[in-house]
Amino acid sequence: MKIRDVHAFGLRGSTPEGGWSNELQPEDCVHTLIAVITDEGIVGWGSVFTSEDLVRASLSVLRPLFAGENALEPERVTEKLHQNTFWLGRGGAITHTISGIDIALWDILGKVTGQPVGRLLGGRYRERVRPYASLLMREPEQMADVLLPVKAQGFRAFKIGWGPFGRKSNAMDEAIVDAAREAIGSEALLMVDAGASDAFWPGNYKWALRTAEMLADFDVHWFEEALHPDALQDYVNLRQSSPVPIAGGEVLTRRQSFQPWLEAGAFDIVQPDVTKVGGISEERRIAQMARDHGIRFIPHGWNTVVGLAADLQLASAFHDTDLVEYLTGSPFIDELAVGGWHLDSDGMLAIPAKPGLGVHIDLEALAQHSRVPLAELRARLD
Repeated sequence: MKIRDVHAFGLRGSTPEGGWSNELQPEDCVHTLIAVITDEGIVGWGSVFTSEDLVRASLSVLRPLFAGENALEPERVTEKLHQNTFWLGRGGAITHTISGIDIALWDILGKVTGQPVGRLLGGRYRERVRPYASLLMREPEQMADVLLPVKAQGFRAFKIGWGPFGRKSNAMDEAIVDAAREAIGSEALLMVDAGASDAFWPGNYKWALRTAEMLADFDVHWFEEALHPDALQDYVNLRQSSPVPIAGGEVLTRRQSFQPWLEAGAFDIVQPDVTKVGGISEERRIAQMARDHGIRFIPHGWNTVVGLAADLQLASAFHDTDLVEYLTGSPFIDELAVGGWHLDSDGMLAIPAKPGLGVHIDLEALAQHSRVPLAELRARLD
């Protein structure tokens, strides 16, 4: 089975807020779906955390390398793409685009073999996993309005991040977390994401340590992106001193970038993003490396329905990956899969057991969010 073509479908019109200082607008395109078309009519779906323009440009570079390749060999094919774009990609838009291709190839392999991707990765440790609702912080008096509707949907784990946190005052930070804990109750998991990868982050090591000590008073499950993403030694020091677990790594790409952070012990929890790091093939290697260094793997998941499906399959394949991120309120997650997603009575999300990623893309919804007419979309997938 050969790769005949790869198409990109940028998602726009309903792009959710990111909490960034240069805030995203609904028409901004930061997520792009990838469709790998085979010569036998099977289509695999991938997702890229990059704009459609950059993905299309990257595909023009990669096309001579993947055209006619075996669609049933995701690791070999994507390693070929990495190896042959050393001077052009190595962590940027090309690596992000390779991520989408790799996810789609795993989807194809699962469909051809009749197995869910998690089983192809070595086996399923779980059939369901707890999703945590990923939400932006607001002013303290607004946090209940943000959290309570999501709690009513059945979520029992919550991550609040970005917004005013770390940007106004220590008193403001504590008040936000206090209001969040009050809203969700003592039994729910609460995680805090400072969002220190934002442009011109003002915080430093001493702020992060003081904040970690404050978060411990509210039984925070982990403290994420507490420091500038290049501050390796500060992360090591913070992990050693913090009373709460330290999480990070979402901005890193390729296993080689993660290696020094894992070897130095910079994280308690590492969070690679499957739509950026090189896909499922690369994220599996990162997760295995993390396990060898006593670090938990919890995937970063601020992406799409396909990214979530890939995270679920990865969560099934690692025994201690008991949480996945769920970007609440995003149509790119909630509307693009036929049947959608549903929490069970325990607040858990079933891991699809159908072949491949286990999701079926709603083409009408994709046409709406990609601004590609349905007839044209279907023609590209034929």
